[in-house]
Amino acid sequence: MKTLESKRIDDLLRAILELRDQKEARAFFRDLLTESELIEASKRWQAAKMLNDNISYTTIVNVTGLSSTTVARVSKWLQKGMGGYKLMMNRMQDH
Repeated sequence: MKTLESKRIDDLLRAILELRDQKEARAFFRDLLTESELIEASKRWQAAKMLNDNISYTTIVNVTGLSSTTVARVSKWLQKGMGGYKLMMNRMQDH
């Protein structure tokens, strides 16, 4: 049986899948997240793309303002996570 938390996450993911374009996504995520949370998420995405391009941690820290610990965590998820970062990078490359 799914926990209440996993049901809530599934509900959120279903809502995200209903977004039709960047304008809707911007509106939804800006309402869902604080501005600082949205900026933090965008920095992590930028770090993942930079790591994928073999850019050094030092450069990533300097460009994004993320801590080296956060960059290391993003790197771990990029290499041994669930494949979400790579899936989206590949998908975006195809467009």
